Amino acid sequence: MTDRIKGFHVALKDNIREDDAEQIAKAICLLQGVVRVEPSVDGLGDHLNRMKVRQELGEKLFDILYPKDTIKK
Repeated sequence: MTDRIKGFHVALKDNIREDDAEQIAKAICLLQGVVRVEPSVDGLGDHLNRMKVRQELGEKLFDILYPKDTIKK
């Protein structure tokens, strides 16, 4: 028996204007079996999450470029 798919999540490459997103949502609604399309608005939580990820990646990159065991005291 195969699994049943109840939906999909779609992520956009870049944030776009709301009026531009309406055209994409309308096009997705035209696909067979699509019942509803809801936009996800970018907010403060999203911005904070991106900043946290950027900070963590920066720290990891710094650790790769300047390993702690090679730093002279």
